[in-house]
This record gives sequence, C-alpha cells and structure tokens, in this order.
Amino acid sequence: MKLRIKEVCKLRNTTQKELAEKLGVTETTLSRAANGNTSLPLLEEIAVALGVEVAELFAPQSYSIRCPKCGAVLELREKE
Repeated sequence: MKLRIKEVCKLRNTTQKELAEKLGVTETTLSRAANGNTSLPLLEEIAVALGVEVAELFAPQSYSIRCPKCGAVLELREKE
C-alpha cells in the first residue's frame, strides 16, 4: 500500500531528504516507508514530523470504471 509521504512533504514545503535527516533515517528507509514497507513506530514519527495524523499518510483508495457505452475510463476516489 503506497503512502502519501511525498505528497504531504510537498504540502509542507519540505523534501524527502530533509524529512529523512530530521527523522535520522536514510532516504532509502523513507522511500521504503512511502511504498508501505514500514513499521507503525516509524509511521508515527513521520506523521509527527510532518504535523499530520497517521491516517493522513495513507493514500485514499481510487477505482476506475469503464463506461459500457463510450468506453471512457472514469477515475473515482474515496472521500478523504
């Protein structure tokens, strides 16, 4: 499950490199966390460092459907 770490960093005007340094982890560790390969304690540290709730780090679910008449693909997202 991909996390919104990169997106939240942009919203907070910080880079992932700066966040990694602040947390005392490598950029590789932060990248793995962004791809969902992390622990709850690290997620909590990331959330605190970014000033958000842990739940805000999770990417909202999106779905795509194809219109049976015109074939257009519609992207639908869960409400945030």
